Amino acid sequence: MLNLNLIQHCANILGEILDFHGPADMKLSNYYREHGELGQKDRGEIAECIYGIIRRLRFLKKINEDDSNYKKLVIAWLIKTEGRSIRELEHGLSKDEIEWAKSLKSRDTENYTWPEKLSLPDWLWDLLVEQYGLEEAIDLGRSFLEPAKLDMRVNTIKISRDDLVDELAKEIADIEVMTYSPSGIRIARGTSLSRNKLFLEGKIEVQDESSQILSFLVDAKRGMMVADFCAGAGGKSLAIGAIMKNTGRIYAYDISEKRIINLGKRLKKSGLSNLFAQKIKNEKDAKLKKLHGKFDRVLADVPCSGTGTFRRNPDLKWKNSIQDLDELNLKQLAILDEAKKLVKKEGRLIYSTCSLLKRENALIIESFLEKNRNFKIISVNDILIKNQIPLSTGIFLELTPHNQKTDGFFAAVLERID
Repeated sequence: MLNLNLIQHCANILGEILDFHGPADMKLSNYYREHGELGQKDRGEIAECIYGIIRRLRFLKKINEDDSNYKKLVIAWLIKTEGRSIRELEHGLSKDEIEWAKSLKSRDTENYTWPEKLSLPDWLWDLLVEQYGLEEAIDLGRSFLEPAKLDMRVNTIKISRDDLVDELAKEIADIEVMTYSPSGIRIARGTSLSRNKLFLEGKIEVQDESSQILSFLVDAKRGMMVADFCAGAGGKSLAIGAIMKNTGRIYAYDISEKRIINLGKRLKKSGLSNLFAQKIKNEKDAKLKKLHGKFDRVLADVPCSGTGTFRRNPDLKWKNSIQDLDELNLKQLAILDEAKKLVKKEGRLIYSTCSLLKRENALIIESFLEKNRNFKIISVNDILIKNQIPLSTGIFLELTPHNQKTDGFFAAVLERID
């Protein structure tokens, strides 16, 4: 619950974040560095307020009627979302602000449109209704308003999940064993792990359950050659390395030097010796040519709109437009066209996104297969059953926050047949 003395800090930060230039978490971190007087508890309460407002931004702006007054946005969030009373707020507000706050209590919001109530841009709402139907789109929109818990992957190279839970339970009370991922646990959001011994020793890693499931879907066997074509900070590469029991070779490629360096730091404490991280200029980098047709598995977790991650990254709702999807689709197909060259005969190409949108998912696969008759779809259900994952979503992996309680996620498995 927000300490009312922090209202002005929240308003100040909103003024910096709501231009949506740069990640919200980075701007929060910068603000904290500039205000060393804010303790850990204060920072946690401020972050909860800021992300709560961003999740409900369109609704709060609508009811506020003055989206340039950031303090009023904070007050509206406290009253309409958090249920705080006027009496609680009085000592921190001016007389005019108190009168305005009182008017919020009686303001009718029933005639607001669904995208206004659920704080979604119109273009995205239209796509969700077209794809899922009205009722499911409403359920999906509501799930975006709830913050996600903290998902963790147990590094089974170093410790079993049962033993990890026993150790962690000495410090943290609320621990859930994941429903689907055999190596996952879930703990309360806001839990700090930066100084936790198990985390520092590389026995647990932060990773959403959907990404953990994807790592099993790669279905990499001991001794195989695997390429993670868009590795990012390497969470999936590390998970695949553990699944392969530290055998074979995994090559993690990314265009970002910073991400490759971060992966190197995580790799040092992982206990893995089968993972090799390399920076590439782009998906056409010359160093990849000598590896054409060499890999048993190639994972292409491509850049996307991030619509499946709105619970964790609510600012993404306001950063993309429908025009951006056209550019993303071209990029996604371009990456697939290069990634396919690495796949050996009878090897597999795994395409994935953290998007909920068909045009970034099934339609990309459809377009790819039209031009690449030497690949066929492998049903993900067969692979999930083999890995003892109790999940059935059809021929593709399709996860949503309102159904599986994970990030929204899509994956398709393609096998090279020539």
